[in-house]
Amino acid sequence: MTDLKEKVARLRRAYAPNEYRPLSGYLVSMGTYTGVAATLAALVKVTGRPVPERPAPADVVLISIATHKLSRLLAKDAVTSPLRAPFTRYDKPIGSGEVMEQVRDQGSGTRHAIGELLSCPFCLAVWVATGLTGGLVLAPRLTRLVATALTAVAASDFLQMAYAVAQQAADGDKHDED
Repeated sequence: MTDLKEKVARLRRAYAPNEYRPLSGYLVSMGTYTGVAATLAALVKVTGRPVPERPAPADVVLISIATHKLSRLLAKDAVTSPLRAPFTRYDKPIGSGEVMEQVRDQGSGTRHAIGELLSCPFCLAVWVATGLTGGLVLAPRLTRLVATALTAVAASDFLQMAYAVAQQAADGDKHDED
């Protein structure tokens, strides 16, 4: 085991000699994702649920928008910061109820890798999309209901932002008239 640890340490140093990259933590993360995906596949097989040959375009759009919203909600929303707090450190607000956080450097490579995953909506999207896609097969009605709510929130976010821009433009026009 010590020989393996030394090989991993040498690989890590060769990969990023001037920066800490938690390769062992990434391996744990990839292994966990593989386990989650395998569990979903096993559940589909055990339950005998039919897997569609081709997903319906409406489901792809619904799941895509819901994935975007849930990923941002988990990775950036101020209200979900307690979920990220063991792995990240608050940096600053970034608007629209979102916060910027930095990954904690202390702790294990696994803790660092989880911090990177939980604070990155792009990284989380893979996990969220996998869960929602599995949900479409295992519990399609419930998954579509949840995805519809997340999609409505995403649409509302864009409408709120558009309203704020329109309001600023109107206020600017009002000041130009003075």
